[in-house]
Amino acid sequence: MSDVDSTKQSDSAAAPSRSLPRAFAALESIPFRWLVSSLGTFFLAMQGQLVVRSLLAYELTESPFALAMVNLVIATPMSIGLLFSGAIIDRVERRGLTIISQTLVLLNELVVLVLLVSGILEFWHLLATAFILGVNFPFLMPTRTAMIYSLVGRDRLGNAMALQATSLNIARIVGPAGMGLLIPLITMEGAYLLSILLYGFSIFAMLMLPKSYPENKERKGFLTDVLYSFTYVAKNRAILLCLCFGLFPMLLALPIISFLVVFTESVWGVGETALGIMMGSVGVGGIIGSLLVARLGDTMRRTRVMMIAAMIFAAFLAGFSISPYYLLALPFLLVSNIFANMSQTLNQTLVQLLADNEVRGRMSSLMMLTVGLTPLGVLPVAYFAEIFGIANTMFVACIMLVLVVIAFLALSPTLRHLDKDPRLTGIHEVEG
Repeated sequence: MSDVDSTKQSDSAAAPSRSLPRAFAALESIPFRWLVSSLGTFFLAMQGQLVVRSLLAYELTESPFALAMVNLVIATPMSIGLLFSGAIIDRVERRGLTIISQTLVLLNELVVLVLLVSGILEFWHLLATAFILGVNFPFLMPTRTAMIYSLVGRDRLGNAMALQATSLNIARIVGPAGMGLLIPLITMEGAYLLSILLYGFSIFAMLMLPKSYPENKERKGFLTDVLYSFTYVAKNRAILLCLCFGLFPMLLALPIISFLVVFTESVWGVGETALGIMMGSVGVGGIIGSLLVARLGDTMRRTRVMMIAAMIFAAFLAGFSISPYYLLALPFLLVSNIFANMSQTLNQTLVQLLADNEVRGRMSSLMMLTVGLTPLGVLPVAYFAEIFGIANTMFVACIMLVLVVIAFLALSPTLRHLDKDPRLTGIHEVEG
């Protein structure tokens, strides 16, 4: 079956008469509702589990370094796995792959719960199970993203991607905050059990979806498929530029999230409550940004809005960096994250629209890999912050991001004219 034929089928299957507001149009597809439900409950549980794991690690070791070890053990196999997971996602049935990965995560957390209830949990147990979580993660988010196109069609892909981002941002806020409130009420064991139940519902929601088979035009060896991820991007200039563009905010500006505590303690001298409010504003900004993208849908010029949003993000974040007062900085942080999420969501949507169906899994994995590279941006920021101070360092990083966006606009005709690409406008479908 050709890409055009499969696109027509998915569009017609996912396009009932509109009854929901434009911002939630993709939810008219019942399978997509189950997908979002699965995604939301899974990441709600996972975000909550990160809090519980951190508390357990600190209680067992009384060492802040233990927290870094847990995160490192998750991040390392996740980053390496994302290089290979896309090739697997594009070779096997995607719903089944997601269910298997989620089941392994559930069993993994069940082992921790049994050890915790038995009173024999040790720090190395946390490291071992964190490693298993990191190995499975590359098959969870990218696989779901690769399934979206077949569930909602091209016309509602942008809306669906925005709603997916909204559910992730809600989980990012509610998960840690909810666990922080629940642990004193239902104990650590109860919090773990609740997360396992959420994982269970996420698996049930995936079972309600139809099977999702990739469109393999040619049977290649596994390593050939892995390498094809990069040769495909190299040959597709538009996708390469979108991936590169999406990487710069991750390396230059988004690392500021890791340094919010430095601003609260060293720059403004406010306490932990202020830090919590700032972290909450990051999540709220993300929700607002993704809902704005969902509301605008296909009425916008995606590439232009993506680039303008990145510049506004950098400008407001620069204002946050040099603000002398906490209360003045807070709205700057909120607005900057609205536009950061808009730019990131549109970037991911563009890649999915530009990619052929046979490589959607690999493109989803590469997008997740760019997100995983964010910690690399923390290292130079930390180095220069030691010399010039965190405020000055972040201000310069934001100015650099603005200059990068201007350079893309000035030097890349491909991006400037990308909104007219038939793969984004759907003209090729009419002609076909």
